[in-house]
Order: sequence, then structure tokens, then C-alpha cells
Amino acid sequence: MEPVPREEKPNPLRDANLCSRLFFWWLNPLFITGHKRKLEEDDMYKVLPEDSSEKLGEELQWYWDKEVQKAKKRGKTPHLTKAIILCYWKSYLVFGIFTMIEETLKIVQPIFLGKIINYFENYGSSDEVALNFAYCYAAALSVCTLILAIMHHLYFYHVQRAGMKLRVAMCHMIYRKALRLSNVAMAKTTTGQIVNLLSNDVNKFDQVTIFLHFLWAGPIQAVAVTVLLWIEIGPSCLAGMAVLIILLPIQTCIGRLFSSLRSKTATLTDVRIRTMNEVISGMKIIKMYAWEKSFAELVNGLRRKEIAMVMKSSYLRGLNLASFFVASKITVFMTFMAYVLLGNVISASRVFVAVSLYGAVRLTVTLFFPAAVERVSEAVVSIRRIKNFLMLDEVSHFSPQLHSNNENVILHVQDLTCYWDKSSLLSAVLGELPKDKGLINATGRIAYVSQQPWVFSGTVRSNILFDKEYEKEKYEKVLKVCALKKDLELLANGDLTVIGDRGATLSGGQKARVNLARAVYQDADIYLLDDPLSAVDAEVGRHLFEKCICQALHQKISVLVTHQLQYLRAANQILILKDGKMVGKGTYSEFLRSGIDFASLLKKDEEVEQPSVPGTPNLKSARSRTFSESSVWSQDSSVHSQKDGAVEQPPAENALAVVPEESRSEGKINFRVYRKYFTAGANYFVIFILLVFNILAQVAYVLQDWWLSYWANHQEKLNVTTNGNNGANETEHLDLNFYLGIYAGLTVATILFGIIRSLLVFQVLVNSGQTLHNKMFQSILKAPVLFFDRNPIGRILNRFSKDIGHLDDLLPLTFLDFVQTLLQIFGVVAVAVAVIPWILIPLIPLFILFIFLRRYFLDTSRDIKRLESTTRSPVFSHLSSSLQGLWTIRALKAEERFQKLFDAHQDLHSEAWFLFLTTSRWFAVRLDAICAIFVIVVAFGSLLLAKTLNAGQVGLALSYAITLMGTFQWGVRQSAEVENLMISVERVMEYTELEKEAPWETNKHPPPEWPSQGMIAFENVNFTYSLDGPLVLRHLSVLIKPKEKVGIVGRTGAGKSSLIAALFRLAEPEGKIWIDKYLTSELGLHDLRKKISIIPQEPVLFTGTMRKNLDPFNEYTDEELWNALEEVQLKEAVEDLPNKMETQLAESGSNFSVGQRQLVCLARAVLKKNRILIIDEATANVDPRTDEFIQKTIREKFAHCTVLTIAHRLNTIIDSDRIMVLDAGRLKEYGEPYILLQEQDGLFYKMVQQVGKTEAASLIETAKRVYFSKNYPEVVQNGQLATDSSLDPSSGLCITETAL
Repeated sequence: MEPVPREEKPNPLRDANLCSRLFFWWLNPLFITGHKRKLEEDDMYKVLPEDSSEKLGEELQWYWDKEVQKAKKRGKTPHLTKAIILCYWKSYLVFGIFTMIEETLKIVQPIFLGKIINYFENYGSSDEVALNFAYCYAAALSVCTLILAIMHHLYFYHVQRAGMKLRVAMCHMIYRKALRLSNVAMAKTTTGQIVNLLSNDVNKFDQVTIFLHFLWAGPIQAVAVTVLLWIEIGPSCLAGMAVLIILLPIQTCIGRLFSSLRSKTATLTDVRIRTMNEVISGMKIIKMYAWEKSFAELVNGLRRKEIAMVMKSSYLRGLNLASFFVASKITVFMTFMAYVLLGNVISASRVFVAVSLYGAVRLTVTLFFPAAVERVSEAVVSIRRIKNFLMLDEVSHFSPQLHSNNENVILHVQDLTCYWDKSSLLSAVLGELPKDKGLINATGRIAYVSQQPWVFSGTVRSNILFDKEYEKEKYEKVLKVCALKKDLELLANGDLTVIGDRGATLSGGQKARVNLARAVYQDADIYLLDDPLSAVDAEVGRHLFEKCICQALHQKISVLVTHQLQYLRAANQILILKDGKMVGKGTYSEFLRSGIDFASLLKKDEEVEQPSVPGTPNLKSARSRTFSESSVWSQDSSVHSQKDGAVEQPPAENALAVVPEESRSEGKINFRVYRKYFTAGANYFVIFILLVFNILAQVAYVLQDWWLSYWANHQEKLNVTTNGNNGANETEHLDLNFYLGIYAGLTVATILFGIIRSLLVFQVLVNSGQTLHNKMFQSILKAPVLFFDRNPIGRILNRFSKDIGHLDDLLPLTFLDFVQTLLQIFGVVAVAVAVIPWILIPLIPLFILFIFLRRYFLDTSRDIKRLESTTRSPVFSHLSSSLQGLWTIRALKAEERFQKLFDAHQDLHSEAWFLFLTTSRWFAVRLDAICAIFVIVVAFGSLLLAKTLNAGQVGLALSYAITLMGTFQWGVRQSAEVENLMISVERVMEYTELEKEAPWETNKHPPPEWPSQGMIAFENVNFTYSLDGPLVLRHLSVLIKPKEKVGIVGRTGAGKSSLIAALFRLAEPEGKIWIDKYLTSELGLHDLRKKISIIPQEPVLFTGTMRKNLDPFNEYTDEELWNALEEVQLKEAVEDLPNKMETQLAESGSNFSVGQRQLVCLARAVLKKNRILIIDEATANVDPRTDEFIQKTIREKFAHCTVLTIAHRLNTIIDSDRIMVLDAGRLKEYGEPYILLQEQDGLFYKMVQQVGKTEAASLIETAKRVYFSKNYPEVVQNGQLATDSSLDPSSGLCITETAL
């Protein structure tokens, strides 16, 4: 989590001179580097001080706070928009001047054009004066063009940077708010929603600033153009303007419709991504339950709804683009139809001045103005969402006061009423839980250890230090008391090992201990420990309690929440809570004397010599919470296992979970990707038709203009001949019907082809997106579990959110835009070459220069684009990781530091974004320069060749050349953009071709009643999670008989969970595993997995109804479901829900406690009625009562089943039929518990001895009783053993049954 230390390169823009700023020369060194090699993060320039996240965020925050205060005074709601405007209006106004100049030049250009054409109309070869004037006009036209080329990009660069500033400031505020959210507020929003604000909503600011000025520039420009046209062609110009004006509201309506569809799509996408998030996080469970199909249906259903919306909005977009394409054609057609019908004579100069003026106003009125309206409305929606988020409740800063004098540190809680769940007391002390009434007074610094351990990405050391100074001695001591020394020695780089997204390389127990170490190192006054001991095994738990809680925190106030009653002896004060009420309070000895509810919690007689450790046999208790103040613990525990903290090997399962760098695809996009992308959406025939329509549309487009110039030329010839004959100046009219008719026909053709082509392109491309999403999702569902261990959730989700988003939204639009523009450029060049063939001579070097420039630019831009996306993800992962560890961060007062880290991540992203903006402008300026040269060549070339040309041709060529200016660079940038977006297609395709696990169904189906017995046999099984990974099970052979209850024990990393993984074939084991005469490797995975029930270690509930959670395939009746719930004592809890079983659960079932979620998992197993049940340490986070209840249910309900239990607490499995002891992947011992206990040097015996004398004695007693009642029932009299030593198996009774 440390800020990335790296060499910062100073930003060359700071000292760049004017010329360099105009042409972006200061970027040249970067391009040279980018051309030579791949750009890395170190090549990026430092953020300019005025762009830094902290500065921008604090500034906007100040305006927002002021606005909130003002609104409070007036009793109104505050407006975020006001704060934004106040903050930025001055700097933004200046850019308006740029807009003004640019739009004026665009209007002036056509006037010069008209003068040049005029010269051709009145052409006399001897007229020197006229020629000189014409040259002046050509020069003026050229200067206009050049100024436009430079001006436009400077303006765009500045407004985009303004957008970036606004976005960065917003993100800073959102994160700052996220760190202060109260619990009530957290319930109103989800992590996904906050990440969405940060990933989608703020991006609207980048776009809105670009177009904002056109809201006023558009109308002004339209008025100016109308005036000029009136001067040129009289009132018939109104017909053309009318078309543009009518188009405006139509486009605005389309825009409105579009944004409403957009928000509908967005909510559907949110739901789909939330579901995907759960599917990916719970993948292991989904696979074990064989629920893939249910989730596939769920996601596909959501996706279908979403695609229907996307399709609608895409058609709208298609119409919009088409209308943009044909708008100018319709306007020119209406204008000249009116002009001719009013009895005027058409002439080249009038035609092309009008065409150019319309061209100038068309962009602004039909593209920028509606875009401005659409972007502003989108931004307003986003601002409202962000404002609602910023208005959520904050934590009331009840912060413990720090006293400098040595006043006693106290924690005082009186008559407190809160709304409780299990960990509520601590959260109330932390100030996280709003108190209803009563008083909390905490003086001193607080350290908090959460129940679900939280680690952030960074080194282990940074996780423990948490920004405190590193003091070697203290640090070593902390590692020692938290039993972390051995663990760290086993990690590759010791405590400097980077633990990845969600701490991928640590086991649960290790995470819990890192969490504890972090708190201890803080050296606070009050320690709130929320059950830190439940995630570790008995020996480690005991070590932590004695060495850490009792000794290291000896001087501190510690509040320990625990279920593990053997620790109560050491507490100074015990508080027992039941359903949020205090049931008892006092010291240990008082409780023993009083004999209230507490006495039934602890069996007094067994607990005399020494407080025992973890699972106490069958205790009924509420979750007890102990207050221990400077605990009295004198004797240093004499247990032999206390060597510098118990070793917990890093789990072999995760040996390969070091998060690999996300692959960044290098170089060009393969043609194969394009081919696959198109064929995913349609067959070759449709694609061919698509091509034809595209070409037809462009041909019709050019012909329409050409016909006008042809008409004007004929008219002119007529004028000339009539003058020659009679000398009487009368104008002959051409056959109007013929010329106008053909003109109308061409116009209609252009419109039709334009629209058909747009819709077709969208149809095909959106279909591709749908097909690829389905393929990718199917491929993810079939991927082996290893894939999910190797790739962090964020990376997989990114493919489903960002990349699929691109395929749905941006790619079809960009692609169509690119094709339209490309064809237009071809049209322009073709016309120019047809008029003046000589143009080919300068064209060829210009073309070569362009090809070189594009190559050169893409080398760099591709890297920058990739850097931009790789520097973006830390921003999100920092946010979501902070939200997970919110309480810890707040308890340790680290908000400031996390804010700084967030700003550092943002600045890194800004560096990439800044380069992305400037490099694209560098390129665009150079492209427009090429176009300007083209315009100049056409203008002067036509004057030089004046003899051979007529006015109509020159008009056509020049007016087309002028349109090339914006179009050309836009087309090229779109081509680069298409290529960039194709990276998303490539990434999606990469995930459609993942390695698959075995097929779900094979042709070998077991009979439906299989397995009827439940016998399991392992025969020489080796197991590894990946081909190159270490073996986690070695040569395992074991026979489990039908209906046997088998306990599986072993240290962490011994291969207990791997045994289950092998049984479920989460990866393919070597060797043979039989279940009831069927070889598991021959069955389909679903056939196999459906027949084995599992109660997983971490209970997983999915968003959806309770019913879906129990029975996703609707296989059971309501009655069966209620019965199952009743059997696991959840019936009441579910009946209390508003819609009973149809109630939607909160995100991943968070409205149930861990214990209740565990019971839901139990209910699933009860429903399935399978012959084989597997329990994976299901008791780790559950209080003894629930634990005992689960054990009891399992004994009764599953008496006829084969049950395998992986246990940390020996008391849960001591009464099993057999016990399997694993060590380092090998089977060490297998037999009845009592018999294994006779082996004094056996592993199991040692494990039992490690839990402490009392507990060990009780375990051995139980084992003995179970053994005798099973094998010699006549000896057992009313549950007690007769004291006949001759039956002691160690004294001569021959036991022949051993492990296979």
C-alpha cells in the first residue's frame, strides 16, 4: 500500500515556449522514446502542480462545504452544480474566446471561396487585376485554414484538461466521503455503487467540458450564417435553415430518449455486474454445488434484458449518426429547390458558397450543439448521483480524547441502547454504531481487530506497520507474540513479500494474525478484539491468547469478543450478552459462585487445573464477551509447543496464488480478431451486403454534389452562348424538371442508403457483443478453480464490465463513425483528383508522410492508452480495499494517510491521462497541417490551371477540400480509437478460450440413486492444483466405509482441503478415487458434484431470494423447504422477513450473521439428502451454541450418511468412527480415535496433548467412551465405563484393523 516510489520526470510543459506550446513540440522527446521501445510508467511526466489530486480536491471540497453550510442556513438542499460553477467559471470563460474566433473563421472561409469561384465564372485570360485579386483571396483562404488548424486543437486540449481537473476533484471528494460513511449510510449504498460513481459517473465530466461552449456558440453562428446566406441567395436560404432548425428538436428528442434508455441500461448493467461479482467470488462454492446452470440462466436473463435496451439505444444512435450524415444534403437540396422554383438562375459561386456555409454551421448545429445538450443532461444526472452520495450520513466523530497528562485510560459504557448484532458493542465503542441513548466514554487511543481479517495490497511489513515508524526491536517482538515469525520465513521475500489483491498469498489464519499484529504494533490504549482467535487452530490460538493478549497487552484495556470459553478464566471482568442484552456481568469466580446461566456454560469440575483451550465440549452459551483489564496471568505456560510462536505453513493450496501481472497485449491487433469479431455478429453474406450499402451510400453522397456543379456549368454555357448570338441579354432556362428531378432522386437515395447502413452496422456489431459475452461467460463457468485463484476478482470482472461495456456501447458507434469518415475522405480526394489530376503529385508525398506519422503516433499512443488503463485499476482497488477495512482504518485514525495514497494513485493516473490528451493533440495538429497544405495546393493549383477548368469543378473541389480539415484528423483518430477498442475484443476473446475443466456430463451416467451406500476409496492419489504446482497430496490410499463418520485433522497446509478438492475434482487428481464402485474420473462433473453435499468453510449466500439460495433449480416444494429451514432452526428468522422466503437478500446475504449463513448452508445439505456429506471447518466463526447445534443436527440428520469433517477443534471430531491424520500431503495415521491415542509418539496423540491437560483428558475420556460403547456395548453401563482394566486395549487386546 506504499505510494509507488519512482523517478519523477519533470513536466516539460512548464518551461515550454509559445511556439512549442502551439505545436506541442515539447512532446517530441517522448515520441522518440516511444518509437524506440515500449513506454513504462517511469517515462511519464510528473503531474503539473495545478493538476494534483489533493489541490484540486481540497479546492472543490471547500466550495462544496460552503454551499452545504449556506443551504443549511436557508433550510434548502445544497446544489453540487453551484459549487462546481463557483470553483471553475473564471478559467473556463477564457476558453469561450477561442470558440468565438474559431467559429468566426469558419464563416469567413466560404466568403473567400466564393470570390475565387467568381473569378472563374467571369474568366478572361488577359485580366491581370482580377488574377492578382484571386491570388490574394487564395492566400487569405490558406491563412484562415492554417489558423483554424492550430486554434482548434489548443482549444480542445484546454477544455479537456479542464474536464480532467473536474473529474479528479470529484474522485477526491467521493473517496474522502467514502472514508467517513456511517454504518447507516453504508447500508444505503454498496461497494459496487461507489466504484461505479468513480468509474462511470465522473467520466461524464471529461466529456461535458468539451462541448459546453457550443451551447451559446451554436445559435450565434446559425444567425450569422443565415444573414450571409440571405445576402448571397436571398430568402430561399430560409428553406435550408428551416431543415436544420427542424432537425434540432428531433435530435434533442432522440437525445432525451437515448439518455432515458441509457439510465435503464445502466441499472441493468449494475445488476448484471453485481451478480457477476458474486458468481466470480463464490465460484468455488458454485462449482461444488454444481449450480453453474442456474447462474448461467440468471446472468443470461439479465444480459438479454440489457442487450434489448442496448439494441434500442443503438438504433437511436444509428439514426442520429445517419441524420448527421444526410443533414447537409437535405438542407442544400431544400435551399436550391426553393431558389430555382422562385425563378432564379443557378450559378457555381452561389451554389458552393452556400454548400460551404451550410457545412460550417452543420457541425455546430447538428453535432456539437446536441452533443452539448446530451452531455449536459448526462452530467446533471451524474452530479445528482454524486450529490446524493456526498449527502449521506457521516460517522459522528466521537473520537476518544487524547490526554497528555497521565490520566487513567478508561472505557465507560452506561445504559447504552443500540440496535445490536453480534459485533455491535465494539462498533459502538468505535463510534461506528449510532447510539440510540446512553453514554459511551472512551479516553485513549483505540486499536481494533475485525472479525473478518482485512489486508490491503502491499508488503506484509507495511500491513503491520500501517505507517508507524519501523523499530526493529519492537517489530520483532510483535511478530513473535503474534506467531508470525515462522510464517514469514516460509514466504519468498520474508516480510517484504507483497500480498496481492485481497491478500492472495496468505491463509485465513495468517491474515488474522497479521491483523492482530497491526493492532499490537500501533501501541494504543484500548484494544477491541473481535474474535481474532477463531480463524486459527488451537495451538496458535492459545499462543496468541497467552503471549499476545495476556502478556503483550498486559498494561492495556482489552475487550475480547470470543466464543471460546476457556479463555474466560483470565478475564478481570466478564460480560455475557444474549440477543443484544446483558445477561451477566462480573468476575470469573463470582460467576462460578452465583451459578447463574454461566454455570451451565462451563463445566466447573473439569476446569480446575488450568484454563483449557479452544473447543470446550458441548457448551451452551450466548456468545460471551470478556472484558479483560491488565489481565492476571502469572505462570508462563509450560506447554512444549511454545517455540517462538507456532508454525503455520503457508497453505500449499495457495502456493501459486502470487498475482501475476495482467497481460498487456503488445503491438498490433491481429486481422484474425477483426474477422472473428464480425463473424460473431453475422454470417459472410450479411457482411457482404453491409459493404455494398456502405459504398452505395458514399457514391450517392458525392453524385448529389456533382450534379449541382454539372447543372451550374450547363447554365453558364447557355448564358455565354445567348450573349454571343443576338447581343440581347436574355437567359434561356434549362429543362427544370429534368435537372431538379434527378437532383431530388439522388438526395432521396443518399438518405435511404445512409439510414439503412447505420442500422445494419449496429445490428451486426451489437450482436457480436452479445455472442462474445455469452461465449466468455460459458468459458468462465467451465474454467477450473485454479483460474479464479490465480486471477483477482477485479481482473475478471473488468472483462465483464469495462470490456463488454465497450463492445456494447463505444465500439459499434466508433466503428460506424470511422467507416463513414473514411469513405468521405476517399470521396473528397477522388473528386479533387478528377478535377485536377495534377494534384496527385503533391498528394503522394503527403500520403507517405501521413502513413509515417500515424505509425509513429500509434507506437506511442498505444503504450499510453495501456498505461492509462493499468494506472486506473489501482485507484479502484484502493477504494474497494479501503471500504472493506473501513472500521480498521478509522479506528487506527489512518484516514489522512489513505486519502494521500488515493491522491497518489490518482496523480499517477492523471500523468497517463495528461499524456493521452496531449499526444492525441500533437498528432491532430500535424494531421490538420497536412490537410491545410492540401487545401492550399488545390486553391493555387486551380488558379494556375485556370484555362482548362470551369467554375463548377473548382467549386466542387475546393469546397470539398475545406471539409477535409476536421474530417481527416477525426477519421484517423477514430481509426486509432477503433484499434484501441479492439483491444477489448481481444481481451474478451482471450477469455473465450480458457482451459476447461472436465465436461459436466459424460456418456457414463450413474443411476439416479447412486451413491446408495456412500463408500469412498482413494487409491494412490496424487493431487496438484496446477501442472507445474507442488503436489499437495502424495500417494494417498484410504478406504472410507459406508455411513462412517471420519474426522480429518492436520496442521494448516497438511492437505485437508486438498483432499476435498480432489474428491470434487476441482483439479484432476492422479490415481483413482471410487465412490460406490464408480470411478469418479469417468463421471461428468455435475453428476459427481451433485451427489456430494458440502458445508463450506466460508458460508456463501447469493443476492436473490432465500428460496433461490436454497433451491436454485426449483426442485423442491415449499413444504420441503420450510421443513429444512425448521430443522436448522431458521424458520423463525425467515418468517420474520417481510416476504418470507421470497425476500431479496442484501449483497452476499450480509443481512444474516455468519452463524445464520452457516445454517443456510446446512439447510442446503439437509434438502439434498445425499449419502455423502463433507464439512469443511464450518465451525470456525460460530458461537458454541450454534456449533453444538450444527454438530447435533449432523449426527441426527446424517446418521445414515458418510460424513467427512475437516476440523480445527478436536472436540468436534473426537467421537468420529475414524480419524485421518494428514501431514504435508501424506496420510500418516488412520484409525479409531481411541486406538490412535494409544500411540504415545503418534501425531494425533501429540495434537491432543497440545490443547492443555484438562481438555486433553476430557478428549481421551470421550474417545474411550465412544470406542467402548461401539465395540463392547455390554461393558458400558448406563453411559459410564466399568472399571475393568483387562479390557483396556493397550493391555493385550489384539487390534488388527489398521489403515489400508
